[in-house]
Amino acid sequence: MQSISQIYPLRFQTIFKDKIWGGSKIHDVLGKDFSPLPNCGETWEISGMEGNVSVVAEGSFAGKSLNELCGELGATLLGNKVFERFGAHFPLLIKFIDANEDLSIQVHPDDTLGQARHGSFGKTEMWYILQADPGSTLITGFNRDMSPESYQEALESGHIMDVLNKEQVAAGEVYFLPAGRIHTIGKGLLLAEIQQASDITYRIYDFDRVDDKGNKRELHTEQALAAIDYKAYPEYKNLYQRRENEAVALAGCAYFQTNLLELSQPISREYAGNDSFTVLIGTEGQAEVKVNGESYRLSKGDTLLLPAVLTSVEIVPEGRAVVLESFVP
Repeated sequence: MQSISQIYPLRFQTIFKDKIWGGSKIHDVLGKDFSPLPNCGETWEISGMEGNVSVVAEGSFAGKSLNELCGELGATLLGNKVFERFGAHFPLLIKFIDANEDLSIQVHPDDTLGQARHGSFGKTEMWYILQADPGSTLITGFNRDMSPESYQEALESGHIMDVLNKEQVAAGEVYFLPAGRIHTIGKGLLLAEIQQASDITYRIYDFDRVDDKGNKRELHTEQALAAIDYKAYPEYKNLYQRRENEAVALAGCAYFQTNLLELSQPISREYAGNDSFTVLIGTEGQAEVKVNGESYRLSKGDTLLLPAVLTSVEIVPEGRAVVLESFVP
């Protein structure tokens, strides 16, 4: 077992995913080299998902996988309450997503349905918009209350788009998507996604697109019926007041709490009361994260995992920096 003095903020090798809808912003905006892939739709920054497990990039743990460290360090990495709840399974998945084209309209199951059907957690997630081309939109939820019957009628008659809620999007906006909420990321959006550690997606509608062989992508029409929340809500965007040099809550649920830190001066953060690991995501500018007398770079597009035993850090911006801060509540 490593002593606490040997534990440090963890940076991981980025996992790049080429997607039919991916573009070049992962490189052009975030500065990440995804060659030799033709495009990059997603990066998985911190993942314990089977087949896509993050590997530590530097320091004494370099070359070790996140899952190895969760097993070896347990509550030292995850926090006591997180370890008791999830065992040695990292409970979040952190991504950047670049939509060069509209993604399919989809929905994710909740924990109950995910466990019953797939032996997996469900998928509740949130989006923080990093960059939006002029006129970019996304879809989240319905614009009127629906029923399974009225939903199926709209889908089968080709009018599904008429009943979905569309949002005009700007950088800095936040959208919380509980499991069951129908949604899609629209063309021209670059965002950070914080979600439960699950990769279960039911594709509902794909705009009748075909691949180069004339084939449409698989839809999951029947599976989605029991997963969808058919209620319409008065507000789908998470509204918050921007305040410099203090933590501003963006989104919270049973799986994650995410705060925004807009910094023009150094800030000390105390995490002992959280009893959880903390994820820091650089979204603008550059900062130094200072822990136990050491300094770690956090630039735009960088992600650091702070083990739970690192309960006190100082974040020092170089000029101005914006950071997302997430942990398990």
